[in-house]
Amino acid sequence: MTAVLDDRAAGYRPQHTLPLRVEALRQLRRRRTLVIFAVLVALPFIVLAAFQIGGTPGRADRTTFIELATASGPNFAATLLFMGTGFLLVIPVALFCGDTVASEAGWSSLRYLLAAPVPRARLLWRKLVVGLLFSAAAITVLPLVGLGVGTAAYGWGDLKLPTGGSLSATEALPRLAIAVAFVILGETVVAALAFFLSTATDAPLGAVGGAVFLSIITGVLDAITALGGLREWLPAHWQYAWADALQPQLEWGGMIQGASLSLSYAVVLLALAFRRFGRKDIVS
Repeated sequence: MTAVLDDRAAGYRPQHTLPLRVEALRQLRRRRTLVIFAVLVALPFIVLAAFQIGGTPGRADRTTFIELATASGPNFAATLLFMGTGFLLVIPVALFCGDTVASEAGWSSLRYLLAAPVPRARLLWRKLVVGLLFSAAAITVLPLVGLGVGTAAYGWGDLKLPTGGSLSATEALPRLAIAVAFVILGETVVAALAFFLSTATDAPLGAVGGAVFLSIITGVLDAITALGGLREWLPAHWQYAWADALQPQLEWGGMIQGASLSLSYAVVLLALAFRRFGRKDIVS
C-alpha cells in the first residue's frame, strides 16, 4: 500500500494539472460565452440597419466618429469602437473575468477542482489567463466585424477624422489596431476588479455586477469637473485616449498614462485576489 502511494506522489506534476486548453474549451462551450459573442457580432449589423433606416447621421456642433460613420469601412469600425468604449465593452470583460471563479463556487465544483489536486495559484492563473483572452477577443470582435460590415456597405476608403483631415486606408488599419490594443489594456482594471470580486463571493452576478457598477461610478466621478486633477487618477478619465491614435500625428502621451494607470490598479487588485484566495476556506 505504501509503495502505491509513493508511486502516485512521485508521478504527480502540479504543472500538468488543469491544462490551459481544457479551461479554454470549458469556457468556450458555456452559453454565456456564445451569447456574448453572438451579440457583439450582431451589433454592427444592427447599427448598419439603423443608419440605413434613419439615413446619414446629422451633423452636430461637434463632429464625432458617429457623424462620420458612413464615410468608409474604417470609419464604421472606429464608430463601433467609440460606441463600445465606456460601457458596452465593460460587460463582456466583467463577465468573462468575474464569472470564472464564482461560478465554480456556485456550482459547488470548486473544491473538487482543488482536490484533483490543482494548486490554488495555478487554478487562478489558468482562469485569469482564459478570462483575459476571451475579454481581448470580445473587444477585438466588435471593430473587426464592423470593419467588414462597413466596408461592404460603404466601401474601402480613407478614415475621415472628427478633427478634420483623414488617414489613408492603409495607414488607418495599424492605427485602429493601436486603438483596440489600448482599449484592451484600459479594460484590464475592470477585468482585475471583477476577478478579485469573483474570489470574494460565490455569486457570479455579484462579481460581474460589482465590477460594472464601480466602472459606472468612476465614469460619473470623471464627469465632475470640480474634482480637477483628481480625475486623472480615475481609469475612466483615459478611456477615450485611444482617439489620439486616430490623429494625423500619432500621439502617445494620453494612451501611455491611461494604460499605465489601469495596469497599476490591475496588479494591485490581482495581488489581493491571489492573497485572498490562497487563504480562503473553500467550502463550496
